[in-house]
Amino acid sequence: MKTRRLRKTAAHLEITAFINLIVVLVPFLLSVAVFTRLAVIDLSLPAQTSGPMQLTPENLQLEIVIRPDALEVGDRIGGLIQRIPDTANGHDVQALAQLVQQLKTKFPDKTEATVLSEPNTAYDTLVQVMDAVRAGRVVQGEAVVRAELFPNISIGDAPIKQR
Repeated sequence: MKTRRLRKTAAHLEITAFINLIVVLVPFLLSVAVFTRLAVIDLSLPAQTSGPMQLTPENLQLEIVIRPDALEVGDRIGGLIQRIPDTANGHDVQALAQLVQQLKTKFPDKTEATVLSEPNTAYDTLVQVMDAVRAGRVVQGEAVVRAELFPNISIGDAPIKQR
């Protein structure tokens, strides 16, 4: 009796379908990928002083306190500079920006400011106040230029308001 033997041949790996998939999949994934820009603001905590500081005109320690009904701009040593009451739309960030620009013209070398907020302050309000304090628009000649005002911002909790 004759037996029939099967011819054994080496199996070929068929990868053309996989390569086609990769060729289509890689450009698709790159085209739908979301590339986001992450913005980071460097912040620091206010420094604690160990002793009383001497009050001098050059020694401005700008402090903005966010209250539910107003923004209080002051000097940590000298006291309140101006209280900006809220408008119908919320905190008056435009008036704050103008006041900070005026302070920057009086103290051009100062770059530090402290923003203090109460516990229930909205995040959006805090960011708007920080943006108004960090940078503003300054007129130079005939052009309006964006300039840094007080870029080194420290944040903290507002002191309890005494009534």
